[in-house]
Amino acid sequence: MRHRNKGRKLGRNPNHQRALLRNLASALILTERDAEFDDNKPKVKGRITTTIAKAKEVRPLVEKCITIARRSLKSQDAASEHATSAARGSEEWKSWRNSDRWNAWATAIAPSVAARRRCVQLLGDKEAVSILFDEIAPRFADRPGGYTRIVRLPQPRLGDAGTQAILEFVGVRDRVVQRSERPAFEDTADDSTPTEEVSESTANKTEAADDEETKTTDSE
Repeated sequence: MRHRNKGRKLGRNPNHQRALLRNLASALILTERDAEFDDNKPKVKGRITTTIAKAKEVRPLVEKCITIARRSLKSQDAASEHATSAARGSEEWKSWRNSDRWNAWATAIAPSVAARRRCVQLLGDKEAVSILFDEIAPRFADRPGGYTRIVRLPQPRLGDAGTQAILEFVGVRDRVVQRSERPAFEDTADDSTPTEEVSESTANKTEAADDEETKTTDSE
């Protein structure tokens, strides 16, 4: 029995499991980086391909990190009111550092700093955390959950025939559902036109038939 054994082992020990999930989550977030001049740039932004079991296991970790980053946006907005645009080390920055504005900024930014440290602990990659807080979290600011989707692929993985799946962020390649509309029938005024044409054609046919009959009788 599997009492108190939640989750999939994936053929690894616990330390290896945690390292695998951190690497997969970081790889998904790093696909959103600016890799125009990178030799190892991702094929598609916001998408990785892995097995279906690994995708189901790493999805809660990604969702948790995005939720932590999304909740810290309020503290970042509150701290921006007390921040300064001066370069670090300049005289203006030093005067701001010794003023009361810096104390207000430090108090307001503290929850965001704690959130970043928590995500660094979960992901283990500072670059992925910066992309998460700067680009991905503002994108899902108004979304309460469900930031990713899993799409099963029909082709198995070469070598072991494992079931492959795509793990990607929502909001970019969403399917648009188009509902069918009930046909609107036109009024009777529009329907009268073809009936009139039919009646005229039948009248012409009857007149032609009468002319032929008269011709035959005359010939006789």
